[in-house]
Amino acid sequence: MNLGIYIQVPFCQTKCTYCNFHTGVVSTEKYAPYAEAVQREITNHRRFHADTGISTANNLERFVVDTIYLGGGTPSLLDPNHIQKILDSVRHSFSCNLAEVTLEADPETITPQKAVAWADAGISRVSFGVQSFSDTELKASGRLHRREDIYRAAPILRAAGIQNLSFDLIVGLPHQTETSWRQSLEELIHSQPEHVSIYMLEVDEGSRLGRELITLGTKYGAPAVPTDEQMADSYELAREKLASAGYEHYEISNWAKPGRASRHNLKYWRREPYLGFGAGAHSFDGSTRWANAHDSMQYIGSIQSDKLPAEQIETVTREQALDEEMFLGLRQLNGIDLGKIESAYGVSLDTKLSSLESAGLIEREGSIVRLAPKKLSISNEVFVELLG
Repeated sequence: MNLGIYIQVPFCQTKCTYCNFHTGVVSTEKYAPYAEAVQREITNHRRFHADTGISTANNLERFVVDTIYLGGGTPSLLDPNHIQKILDSVRHSFSCNLAEVTLEADPETITPQKAVAWADAGISRVSFGVQSFSDTELKASGRLHRREDIYRAAPILRAAGIQNLSFDLIVGLPHQTETSWRQSLEELIHSQPEHVSIYMLEVDEGSRLGRELITLGTKYGAPAVPTDEQMADSYELAREKLASAGYEHYEISNWAKPGRASRHNLKYWRREPYLGFGAGAHSFDGSTRWANAHDSMQYIGSIQSDKLPAEQIETVTREQALDEEMFLGLRQLNGIDLGKIESAYGVSLDTKLSSLESAGLIEREGSIVRLAPKKLSISNEVFVELLG
């Protein structure tokens, strides 16, 4: 069995207007103590888990780590030496046969020196926070990079030997129009990344943009946020363009060239085990879920005091596991095998699924159930109906 490792780096250079993640802008002097705490957590994970009462996590020791994902936040802000040491800690603490090691990076943070150091450390895949190829949209969203940074950064990574790149775009940014969205798609496809993620803008009411939208304010381009209908149309255009360019749509928000699907992220959707390290990182061992405290300074203090700041420790019930099998499985374009799920959980879902099929929300082919292609852009609404 394989195991995924997630490393959380909760630092950013600035806060995007639409973001309400547990990330923060802190002094660069905080980076080194944080990286050292993550190394210490990885090295002592067996004892930390036992002391915290997460005994089942130690059953994962027989598993082989085949994917590592450094996410955030902006992990590319860390000194490459810290990234090297964190990855070395994983290699020393687990049995590893690494097929994919991903680093999230913002385009403006990439330099030739960093790229070479990342490749030497074992980074094989970089996920770019591109978001848009329109400087107007990037400025309105509070992003620091510009279109030219994207074109500068990608060749640097490829020259360093990192040949697996993923580009993110966001549907629904302020000032986004049909023309600008089409242009972003065309420029992305021309750049030929191996993987593409398209996310629908979800504005949290706690974000700066969210507060403006609620109060009908005008800051951060709030009046220029596209409508839900416009976002749905943009998503459908992305599906069309990416398919024509040879990308396989394998998950609601993700496309890949053949053989380039994200091995690590597939673990989440398939409910496979993963361990998270760092402030706010989540873990799942097959029966229990838990998370570390989100505050990075609290996290560092706990680790330095030889304690794991684990919280939200929850044993997954059979009912919860079934719900997860359904909505996580249906996020994948291959769908779910209803017969296998019903047999595994001793349930019959035919009545519930028949009503969804009659409403045109899902499609059935034998025992395989999939979201209806035209309903992918409103998948959350389908999941509410499914789990209601």
